[in-house]
Amino acid sequence: MYAIVRAGGRQEKVAVDDVLTVDKLAGDVGSTVTFPAVLVVDGDTVVSGSADLARYEVTGEILGAVKGPKINIMHYRNKTGYKRRMGHRQPYTEVKITGIKAGK
Repeated sequence: MYAIVRAGGRQEKVAVDDVLTVDKLAGDVGSTVTFPAVLVVDGDTVVSGSADLARYEVTGEILGAVKGPKINIMHYRNKTGYKRRMGHRQPYTEVKITGIKAGK
């Protein structure tokens, strides 16, 4: 069984015990988060209706915070002596998917 969930403005395909890297979430290590399901596939059965998807719950456990790759940014204007160098590392949260359940 796998599900497509909405996480951080993107859609991700997840199954139980997958480790997912999403935009930074509020919460401590070990706390539980839930994701809204967009599509659920269980064998030959595909659930995509919004009324049916409301029954499904995708839960995960926060493993910790990680950082993305370093991005170097350079601004330069010709003939003016203007140079500016910046860097950025996007903060992410690693989440381990613990369950895809049909409740209610």
